[in-house]
Amino acid sequence: MNTLQLIRHTFKKWQNQSHQTFTVKNSTGELNCSKYRDENKPFIFQWVYKIHSPVMVLLSVSTITGLVSYRFYNQPELAVGTISPTKIIAPGDGDFLDQKSTEELRRKTRNGLLPVLQQDLTLTQTIINRLNSKLEEIDTLRLLINQTPLVETNILPFSTQKYLYSISESQWEKLLKDIESSQPSFSYNEKIKSLFVYKQKVSPNEFENTLTKLKLYRDNYQNSLSQIYQSNISDLDDEEKSILLDIDSQTWEKTKIEVNNVAKKILTQGISPGLPDDIKFKTVEIHLENRLPKEVNNIAVKLLFKNLDSNLTVDEEATKIRAERTALSIEPVVVSIKKNEVIVDAGEKITQTDFVLLDNFNLSRRSINWTGVAGSSVLVTFSVFSFMAIANRIKGRLRRRDQVLLWLLSISVPVISVFDVGYNSLPALGFLVSSFYGPTLALTNVTIMTGLTLFQTEMMGWEYLIPSFAGGILASLMASRLHSREELALLGAGVGLTQGTTYFIVHLIGSATAGTIWYTILPGAIWHGTVGLTYSILALGISPYLERFFDLITPIRLAELSNPNRPLLKRLATEAPGTFQHTMFVASLAEAAARQLHCNVELVRAGTLYHDIGKMHDPLGFIENQMGGPNKHDIINNPYQSAEIIKKHVSEGIIMAKKCGLPQAIIDFIPQHQGTILISFFYYQAKTQAEGEGKNIHNIDETIFRYDGPVPQSRETGIVMLADGCEAALRSLKDATPDQAMAMINKIFKARWRDHQLDNSGIKYEELPTIAEVFVNIWQQFNHQRIVYPKGALDLKISNK
Repeated sequence: MNTLQLIRHTFKKWQNQSHQTFTVKNSTGELNCSKYRDENKPFIFQWVYKIHSPVMVLLSVSTITGLVSYRFYNQPELAVGTISPTKIIAPGDGDFLDQKSTEELRRKTRNGLLPVLQQDLTLTQTIINRLNSKLEEIDTLRLLINQTPLVETNILPFSTQKYLYSISESQWEKLLKDIESSQPSFSYNEKIKSLFVYKQKVSPNEFENTLTKLKLYRDNYQNSLSQIYQSNISDLDDEEKSILLDIDSQTWEKTKIEVNNVAKKILTQGISPGLPDDIKFKTVEIHLENRLPKEVNNIAVKLLFKNLDSNLTVDEEATKIRAERTALSIEPVVVSIKKNEVIVDAGEKITQTDFVLLDNFNLSRRSINWTGVAGSSVLVTFSVFSFMAIANRIKGRLRRRDQVLLWLLSISVPVISVFDVGYNSLPALGFLVSSFYGPTLALTNVTIMTGLTLFQTEMMGWEYLIPSFAGGILASLMASRLHSREELALLGAGVGLTQGTTYFIVHLIGSATAGTIWYTILPGAIWHGTVGLTYSILALGISPYLERFFDLITPIRLAELSNPNRPLLKRLATEAPGTFQHTMFVASLAEAAARQLHCNVELVRAGTLYHDIGKMHDPLGFIENQMGGPNKHDIINNPYQSAEIIKKHVSEGIIMAKKCGLPQAIIDFIPQHQGTILISFFYYQAKTQAEGEGKNIHNIDETIFRYDGPVPQSRETGIVMLADGCEAALRSLKDATPDQAMAMINKIFKARWRDHQLDNSGIKYEELPTIAEVFVNIWQQFNHQRIVYPKGALDLKISNK
């Protein structure tokens, strides 16, 4: 039996040595990858083989070139804008529809048509209420000022009293001095002269009493006037307020009626949005012309101008119907010609009309433009190689299935563009590539496919491509950072909103008239937002199938695999509970170290949970599941058989993982967490037995007692190897100090390093102290001190019950 095992391991060793290795540098360090080296190949082919399958490169370049250059397959040599080499004569009579000119004319008609407006009754009533509020406020102020008492009008006329109330304080003081001296120092108007006349007619006491009343009433008037000037009728200045307060009641009532009538007439006619102020002012002036005294008329014009606003809104449905009817009513552009008439002379530039005739007479010389196809091929080749180089820099050599998936996702964009439907799959492309391969590769893919699509469509429809590009950029940046389907659903809504908003802004900038916003741009923006949301929903729906079919891992899939209710993990907890507890502690150590080293924490968590599932093939063969019972290996007492049982947990684990459909990235943790470590206990037991039997211990093949490997090929699997090696040792420490725990961990790390187990993992030697410190911290958290209950405390609790 030992001989057969030796032969089998020797054969595997030869098989592993039949491959040579080369070193690929990536963002996580250096990885040794296996391949057959062919030194006779030129460098460019070695480089292509190193990072991408030549078959996939050829397939990608050929298919994308074929799609991007489809416009060159039936391209007229004599196109619009080219020079005719000869005189071309019509071979017969013809009337041909110029579809392009007709559609362009109809498009301009739709976009340039003025919108249909309708009166907004709510806005109209709000404007009237606001104007009436201003008039009522003036009424209140007039009532306040007219409440000022007057002396008898048979003593002094009303006009004289009003004038005396309204003059300034300095004028009033001057007037009192002149009255006292009976010698006016300046010429007064007729209103003031009547006061001097009154003084001469009455006794001094009677005049003094009248003058005292005037002074008192004047003070009341001035106080009321002060309140009026402080009122909030911001439309009028102090002089205009004073005029409105001084006019008689009849004139004021007429003013109110005219202001209301004019407001209703203008609002019934409607004030459109954006109406220039000078036109509105002139309209009010014309309606009030010669209807009121001049001074009052000017104030009424000002009141109406300040308070009248737009009361018309766009009737979107009616506008849409009118625009479509108007566009369809435009007669198609028809180009006519008679037989033997000249279509175009030699040396003339071909116009759209000329081209319609040439094309319909099959004289435009349509053929494949090989120059254009060649240019497309060069552009596509450069784009593909650029993407390959970036992918190699970020991800290393992609698997064949990854290359196929990226090719399928990429060609979806030009395929849709061929049908000229006005939108494309850039949001779904960014969404899926970011979820599977990260934001950098997604941004690169979206940007390259956007540029190729612009070339494919000759920059036509760029205003439709930009919104899709914006949605694709957002999806590329965010999809890989989200960890639940709910978050991805919200991202889909964000992509739709971004795409719709970008469409609105782009078309708003290029819109000829502001009125087109509501009936042309807004519906289009809603539609494109819905398209972006739909593509995100489609990407979210097919993502699980692509993950399974192409063996991909995403944060969401890793989170799902880490659910302890998964059937395989539930079996592990039931059939091998000790191994399950071991797994949970290893996961705690590995996750913390992965977070500290900025590795893929989700991948480490999921990989650790499944790394020992193979122990379910024989749980009692591992000490953590023996629960203090007899050790199975003591009964066997055969180190070769025991080593086979121990090593079998790797091969059986791989079989179980594949049956359950686990991704390869998770399966890699099963063999790599053990690498090619020596099962030292049974190796030395075999030596001891051989020595006791008098055999040569040097004849014992060490490889029989080593795991088959491979050694860890990533930082994540390397971290799990270190955590797995330290878990049992840390559990065995009871009252040890952190320094003792650190010394033991460093000893294990040095053993792994000297055994070359971490050579291909990308973990650097100077990172080992950081990992050790993290492991000690986690160990301390698991072994924290607890409060010691006082003696008899438990008995007291029992007696209280």
